[in-house]
Amino acid sequence: MKTGHSVMGRRPTRLGRHAGVLRWLTPPLLVGLPALTAPRSSALPAAPTSALVAPTPLRIFWVDVEGGAATLVVTPAGESVLIDAGNPGGRDARRIQRVATEAAGLRRIDHLVVTHFHRDHFGGVAELARLLPVGTLHERDLARAPEQERAQPELADYGAAAASRRARISPGDRLPLEQRRGAPPVRLEVLGGDGQFPKRGARANSGPCAESTPKGPDESDNRNSLVVRLSFGAFSFFDGGDLTWEAEARLACPEDGTGGPVDVAQVDHHGLDTSNNPVLLRSLRPAVVVVNNGPRKGNEPGTFATLKDLPGLRAVYQLHRNLRSPESNVEAARIANEDEDCGGHFVRLEVDPDGRAYEMWVPSTGHRARYHSR
Repeated sequence: MKTGHSVMGRRPTRLGRHAGVLRWLTPPLLVGLPALTAPRSSALPAAPTSALVAPTPLRIFWVDVEGGAATLVVTPAGESVLIDAGNPGGRDARRIQRVATEAAGLRRIDHLVVTHFHRDHFGGVAELARLLPVGTLHERDLARAPEQERAQPELADYGAAAASRRARISPGDRLPLEQRRGAPPVRLEVLGGDGQFPKRGARANSGPCAESTPKGPDESDNRNSLVVRLSFGAFSFFDGGDLTWEAEARLACPEDGTGGPVDVAQVDHHGLDTSNNPVLLRSLRPAVVVVNNGPRKGNEPGTFATLKDLPGLRAVYQLHRNLRSPESNVEAARIANEDEDCGGHFVRLEVDPDGRAYEMWVPSTGHRARYHSR
């Protein structure tokens, strides 16, 4: 790979001209197509069903919830996992519904994972459940959150959210995801939660950990955030919720509990400087980073500087232009929303059906770039 460009805007690896043609045949585009079976009069035997079904990709959508979090995963089997649901007030739930139904072609959310009990992550759950059926709501034990978080008035609506079932989720768990025949396996593993990191099979992480610097304890529920790693064949994705500095260091050191390098990482805590410890980011070594910031929240200068110096980083994408720190922005093509009064545009990732490469797409700017999985 060429490395002659700045780390925040290197050119993506270009695959073959015809690679991934079938990735456009996502489930919404297949609806209504005629069956591909041979006529009854044909002397040829019918092809097996697996040969008639076009391979489908794995997709991830970062929904703009103005500095909250709402990350939607759609598996090759058509199953959906929403990680967090933004703020209360209606706007974020409607944006999630729009992306889920119009962009992703969904009719329901199969799994909804709440990383921690802050209103910009759980606040839209009940409102979304009134707009779309929600299957399983995966949540931590509220009793383990600090007292201040347990007293939030929005929790009453959250507690009454109309999910089909609720399930306690803990470190070491793996979501029961449907697998598509013939496709690489899809796994979503919980690496941590409630400040606990099992680190099964983890190895010593002496390199990055040698540069660890403390920043003081965090007493909020951010430190208890669920940490998940999604894998699909060779592709991998990391989402650490709002995990903060000291907890990030404990995840990565002295043994590396991240599972190793990932292709794509969502910055912790919207890119705030109280999170995004260089020790964690150097352990993850992502090729692409997505910042789920708001116009005046997140993507702060310290985090932005850490990303610029990150070895192996090829591109950063932002949900919003940072209006508070104009110097902490990537090129406009990779920013989904330029203005504070915006249309709530999303960023999409699509992994090829074999898991070997993926495309980042910013529909509002037309930017597309392809990368090889590791």
